[in-house]
Amino acid sequence: MGKVYVFDHPLIQHKLTFIRDKNTGTKEFRELVDEVSTLMAFEITRELPLEDIEVDTPVSKANAKTLTGKKLGIVPILRAGLGMVDGILKLIPAAKVGHVGLYRDPETLKPIEYYVKLPSDVEERDFILVDPMLATGGSAVEAINSLKKRGAKNITFMCLVACPEGVEAIQAEHPDVDIYIAALDEKLNEKGYIVPGLGDAGDRLFGTK
Repeated sequence: MGKVYVFDHPLIQHKLTFIRDKNTGTKEFRELVDEVSTLMAFEITRELPLEDIEVDTPVSKANAKTLTGKKLGIVPILRAGLGMVDGILKLIPAAKVGHVGLYRDPETLKPIEYYVKLPSDVEERDFILVDPMLATGGSAVEAINSLKKRGAKNITFMCLVACPEGVEAIQAEHPDVDIYIAALDEKLNEKGYIVPGLGDAGDRLFGTK
């Protein structure tokens, strides 16, 4: 079963408070999501493999560490996931970025894939799939399906706010996927919104209603 990590870092929790606040405007909301994404990326990359190298300092030679060159990919679920990409790229600028677009069928309410564009070397990359919210889990599950159908082997899901229903949905369908979240909230309401949540992340990021 994939692990679930809930970040308790004070900076993440502090900034998340203002992300939740309904009085936070679009500009500040966007900046805060970017900042929290960077902080979460710092934690999510903790296990990246290192190798030993020797470098010349101004004083002498030094035995030092460098990343092994493991290939990473960042994949936002459109559209709200776009708000998290730049924050991650600040720490991992060499990562390639793919995209997965899903819409909800008005009759079945099931997520339908309408756009997928991934790096050409899918099988060689570890992917971080990002979306600010994990509500019912339907979109996340389908996005993971989209990646796996194209050869992705190692996928991690990262979001700001999740609820138990969404976490359970991913674990049931994709027990090999680890989940990284800034907060695990109480529940879903009858409209499918996370409670207390932060509202519609896409609308708040892009100023739409």
